[in-house]
Amino acid sequence: MSEFSRHTIQQLRTAMADGVVTTEVPAELSELIRKQTASGKPYFEIRLRDESDNLALKAWSDSPAFTVCETLSAGAGVLVEGDFQNNAPYGVDTKRLSIRLLDGEELEALFAGSAERREFVSGEFAYIQETVSSIRDPRLLALGTVFLEEHGARFLRAAAARNYHHARRGGLVEHVAQMMRAAKAVCEAYPALNRDLCLIGVLFHDCGKLWESCAPETGFATPFDKRGEMLGHITMGIELVNKLWRDRIELEQWKNLVPASEDVRLHLLHLIAAHHGEMQFGSPVLPKTPEAIALHYIDNLDAKLEMFAKGYESAVEIAPGLSAPPARATFGPGRHPPPDRPRAGCGHRRRRSNESRWPRPHPSIRPGRS
Repeated sequence: MSEFSRHTIQQLRTAMADGVVTTEVPAELSELIRKQTASGKPYFEIRLRDESDNLALKAWSDSPAFTVCETLSAGAGVLVEGDFQNNAPYGVDTKRLSIRLLDGEELEALFAGSAERREFVSGEFAYIQETVSSIRDPRLLALGTVFLEEHGARFLRAAAARNYHHARRGGLVEHVAQMMRAAKAVCEAYPALNRDLCLIGVLFHDCGKLWESCAPETGFATPFDKRGEMLGHITMGIELVNKLWRDRIELEQWKNLVPASEDVRLHLLHLIAAHHGEMQFGSPVLPKTPEAIALHYIDNLDAKLEMFAKGYESAVEIAPGLSAPPARATFGPGRHPPPDRPRAGCGHRRRRSNESRWPRPHPSIRPGRS
C-alpha cells in the first residue's frame, strides 16, 4: 500500500499553506519541457492539469523522475508522488519526486472527475439555464435557449482562460454563472439598465472560448485551435451570434416588436465586441452603452477576484496578516486595465424599471442626451 495520501491540485495548494505535504496527485501531463540552468544543469519543467487547477514542477537530472520524463509525452495521464512545499514566489519545491503512468482504470477515473466537481459544475450550468429562462424579450430568450441546447456539452468543458482566471475545465461555466449573479445585483441597483440585455450579454460575451480554450472530451489541457488563434474569441463570438440569429431564430413572428430585431442584434453584438473595455486589450470598439460598460466591469471584477483568490494560495506575507496580492490581479500583464479614466456610456439617469427600456447609443454617436 502506498505511503501517500491523494490530493487534487487544488487540495494540494490549500494543504501546502500549512507546510510540507506528502501526497500523490493524479493529473494530465499538459506540457513537458526540457531545460537547463545557467550553469548547464538539465531539468524537466512539468506542467500538470486536473479538474481543479494546474501545477508546475521541476524534475532535476539527479532525480529518478528525470529518467521517467524522458519517456513521457504531453497528454499522458500520470501519478506524481513526493513531498511538496510552497516556495513562493518561486513555485513548488518537491523532494522524493516520482512519476508513473496511470493505468486504464485510473485514467478513466481522472477524466470522469470527482463527484463533488461534477455536481458543482452541473449546478452552475443549471443556474445559467434558469437565468436564461427568466429573460423576457422573446428573441433573446430564444437565442439563449438555442445556444445552450446546441452547445451546452462544449460549454461545460470550456475554460474561461488559459492562465489568468478560471483556467480549468468547466471554468467558463463558473465564470458566466457568477457574472450572472453580479449582473442581477447590478441591475437591481441600477434599474435603468436593461436586464435582459445584460444577462444575455453575460451568456455570450465569451462564447467564442468554446473553441478558443475548450478541453477535449477526455482531457483537461486546452489545445490551441486554429480558429481561436487566427480570429480570437470576440470575433468568433460575434460570428456565432449572427449565425444563430439568422439560422435558428424565427424573427418573422416578432417583426412588430419594439425595439426592432435588428437593433436588438446590434446591441448584443456591441456587448461582445466591447467587453474588454479598451482597444489595446482586444476590443475593436469602446463600450458605448450603459449595458456595455456594466458588462465590462462585471467581467473584470469576477476575473480579478478569482485571480486574487488563486494568488493568495501561494502569496508571500508582506506584513502581519497581509499577503502580497498577485501581480496579474493588480493590473499587471493581463486583459483588463485599471479604471484610470472615465469610460464612455456610464452617465445615465435612473429610471423606475429596467424591463422595457432599451439602451440608447452613446452621445458621441447620436447628438443630444435624453
